[in-house]
Amino acid sequence: MSTFAVGDEDFLLDGRPVRLLSGALHYFRVHEGLWEHRLGMLRAMGLNCVETYVPWNLYAPEPGRYGDVDELGRFLDAVARAGMWAIVRPGPYICAEWENGGLPQWLTGPLGRRVRTRDPEFLAPVAAWFRRLLPQVVERQVDRGGPVILVQVENEYGSYGSDLAYLQWVAQLLRDCGVSVPLFTSDGPEDHMLTGGSVPGVLATANFGSGAREGFATLRRHRPSGPLMCMEFWCGWFDHWGTGHAVRDAAEAAEALREILECGASVNLYMAHGGTNFAGRAGANRSGELHDGALLPTVTSYDYDAPVDEAGLPTEKFRLFREVLAGYAEGPLPEVPEPPVRLSAPVRGGFEGWAPLEEVLEVLGDEESVAPVPPTFEELGVDRGLVRYRVSVPGPRQPYPLGVTGLRDRATVYVDGVLAGVLEEEDDRLAEPVAGPAVVDLWVESLGRVNYGPRLAESKGITGGVRHERQYLHGVRARGLRLDAFEAAAVGKVPFGAVPAAGPGLYRAVLDVSGAGDAVLRLPGATRGFVWVNGFCLGRYWAVGPQDSLFVPGPVVREGANEVWVLELEGAAAASVELA
Repeated sequence: MSTFAVGDEDFLLDGRPVRLLSGALHYFRVHEGLWEHRLGMLRAMGLNCVETYVPWNLYAPEPGRYGDVDELGRFLDAVARAGMWAIVRPGPYICAEWENGGLPQWLTGPLGRRVRTRDPEFLAPVAAWFRRLLPQVVERQVDRGGPVILVQVENEYGSYGSDLAYLQWVAQLLRDCGVSVPLFTSDGPEDHMLTGGSVPGVLATANFGSGAREGFATLRRHRPSGPLMCMEFWCGWFDHWGTGHAVRDAAEAAEALREILECGASVNLYMAHGGTNFAGRAGANRSGELHDGALLPTVTSYDYDAPVDEAGLPTEKFRLFREVLAGYAEGPLPEVPEPPVRLSAPVRGGFEGWAPLEEVLEVLGDEESVAPVPPTFEELGVDRGLVRYRVSVPGPRQPYPLGVTGLRDRATVYVDGVLAGVLEEEDDRLAEPVAGPAVVDLWVESLGRVNYGPRLAESKGITGGVRHERQYLHGVRARGLRLDAFEAAAVGKVPFGAVPAAGPGLYRAVLDVSGAGDAVLRLPGATRGFVWVNGFCLGRYWAVGPQDSLFVPGPVVREGANEVWVLELEGAAAASVELA
């Protein structure tokens, strides 16, 4: 057993000063079969600690119903076997470019802006969640022989709010649940963020990508004593669909890391290894200086231009960081692990079955609801996926403009079964007017809930109404198609037929593999949708880029037949599917 404490200038392990050389690795973005390799890569880079968030919404699809929460405990056990310490950031909010910042949609839907405050309707579910989650953290604390040395109170709260009573309540809840290791907060090195996000008696840390001396000087104005730590050293960045790929110069990032360490500070590389936003769980941001502009959905890859790339391979940044960290490590660094097994040879195959969206919805969709106005995704209980809204234009009447108010995020519109256009928040009116009578179907997909800024907790779907000229069209029929509904037993009931030249729907292919291993999947010619391999959802693809392939973890790939499902949501379809 050991003790870990916050001293006047240093972290103290059994009274001895220690420096934390940590790296972020989100276990939920890495297939469990690859954890050991990724931790070995971090250790070989020169790190002695690993940091992870915990996404509440991954484990709580409905109030009071939990999934594989013990996954966190298994990861912490893997950290211990790797000979590393662990920093746990349990939320309840995590940001992390993750769907809804980790908050469950069933909670943010009814509460909206009341989340992350002292509102009792928010605090009660948080308390229930922490009491379910935290025992596996508590029993693995360093003072009980485990790897956990630090636990975070909320996350970058100063970038969102100023309810210090709420932060103090979260800190006390952590203590009441048995957390005995030091607590910390992390915020940008700006006065309003540190005053809004820091709690008396709790270690304050700073997040930045450069300018360590200036950042720590700001932190010292607020906290004259205590260890200095950059809890998020942004050594790379993430991508949004339809933009360029973010890259940070490796040498420049290594010098920024060196500056942090020359200040005598501890560090957490964000990210050391990014991983993948599997199963459509990527979040979204809002454009503009105040993060309240147009929606910017995050891509499936969370490579982050990290020193260990999405496939677990070392980069030039890894090499340079290893050189810097070696000067601060205790003893020689371990050898770099061998890379994971790769697919032995590329495999390509055509599609052998297809079902139109309407038939997929009939088999896998939720029960249809009828309401005067369009229900939101949250009201329908849809977290990830799409909703078909159906309205009728009365007639006879002359053609008028048809549009949607409060559209989030993207709607593919059919009038009497014929494609009429694709609408977005900023372009929410069809190019051609619509005459009545007519039946209008709007297939609306959530492109990821906002994970950062003042638009956190906003609803998805149609949050206003469908209008014909100025008139709202009432009597809306809505039916959800959730990604979680795509399970092998359920998809087996879908009536696959002949494959068309193009068109939205569910496509099926079977690839015969000899020499299974890590791979990438490509869909040349496809437009936008989701892909599953052997029932494992790889995530979203989209022809707008910058991502042009999806990472396939080796443990998902089988020797012999591998079944691939492609849910294409817009017009074009891939001619084939490729594993390489």
